[in-house]
Amino acid sequence: GKVEFRVDKTGVIHAPVGKIEFDKAKLIENAESLINAVLRAKPSAAKGKYVKSATLCSTMGPGISIDVSELQAKVA
Repeated sequence: GKVEFRVDKTGVIHAPVGKIEFDKAKLIENAESLINAVLRAKPSAAKGKYVKSATLCSTMGPGISIDVSELQAKVA
């Protein structure tokens, strides 16, 4: 599929990765695709850490922090 995301003026990305009826593997694949797309979109002029933190949550559920350094190592 196609990965689309927009950044608000504070630098936060709000993007859906699936629906409740998706199986676990598909949700993981969609989340990894979104994170990889964000990391690849880093401008060459940007210095330092491009993504400082990431949290995954359902619409009304608690957030779960994601280890971004591990994901950045896979993309780099």
